[in-house]
Amino acid sequence: MGVWQSYRLRIRRRARLVRAIRKRRELRSIVDRTHQIKPNDLLVFSTQRNEQIRLPYFLEYYRDKGVNHFLMVDNDSTDGAMEYLAEQPDVSLWHTRHSYKKSRFGVDWLNWLQLRYGHEHWCLVVDPDEFFIYPFCDTRPITALTDWLDASSIKSFSAMLLDMYPRGPITEQPYRAGQDPLDIACWFDAGNYSMSKNPDYGNLWIQGGPRSRVFFPENPELAPALNKVPLVKWNRRYAYVSSTHMLLPRGLNQVYDEWGGEKASGLLLHTKFLDTFTAKAEEELERKQHYAASVEYLAYAKRLRDNPELWCKWSEKYINWRQLEILGLMSKGNWA
Repeated sequence: MGVWQSYRLRIRRRARLVRAIRKRRELRSIVDRTHQIKPNDLLVFSTQRNEQIRLPYFLEYYRDKGVNHFLMVDNDSTDGAMEYLAEQPDVSLWHTRHSYKKSRFGVDWLNWLQLRYGHEHWCLVVDPDEFFIYPFCDTRPITALTDWLDASSIKSFSAMLLDMYPRGPITEQPYRAGQDPLDIACWFDAGNYSMSKNPDYGNLWIQGGPRSRVFFPENPELAPALNKVPLVKWNRRYAYVSSTHMLLPRGLNQVYDEWGGEKASGLLLHTKFLDTFTAKAEEELERKQHYAASVEYLAYAKRLRDNPELWCKWSEKYINWRQLEILGLMSKGNWA
């Protein structure tokens, strides 16, 4: 990378940090328990709106994986989610009525919270419908992974988004609060993925899966990006650029091996496609708070009105992380 490009990215990173500092004024503290955070605590950062039905299992899952504290932004929920989160003893909560879109889809808010509270902590940024899995996740907590990453001088860890879905119409199997969503959405596409390298940020750009196959079959280039770097040993100089797809400094995006080897990686099991999603897609289409004039939610709403089914004869049923490693969707690298 040339000197000029390096300088441009440094200026861009500083602009993101300045923007995050300014956007802090949009956040109102509801419950601040950050005094409980200890050195070396593992932190989760998340933005949510009207996800009350998902939150009990989301919190349980990450507590069981070793997360010590949750820093959550509520974007004006109306379903009781904010009140529920405020009662949780390991949650610090902020509320905002400001535009999700104008905060760069929540990135500015979380960049500020990570700048303020995440410095020198391993930070995991996930949505309430995303479940982080990694090598040996059935027997080891996330802190075992971060200990190994620290010992290996690795500061960021990738996890491709893997869309999960049920067999049959997604409207036919009701989801209840506290239930493991993988009890219902336990199928995925084992192939159908494309990959390219972003020349500016150096990250891989991955698309495909059921959202490309079902919602954007004629224009797969419009399908959502699946590449993510959700787990980072945070420093107050860092900033996410676009969701958790890429961040600055640029070197944090180098989570893959270009020389024929394999770096350890994980997956985010994305359980968006439950029976609650049809109403959610219509609501988000009405709000118009998502990327590219909500073209993604327009495709969701249109397709789900006609045929709310993502399963096909090539779908694979999820078993465990080792199955996904065999399929080449994640890797344990040299972590044994």
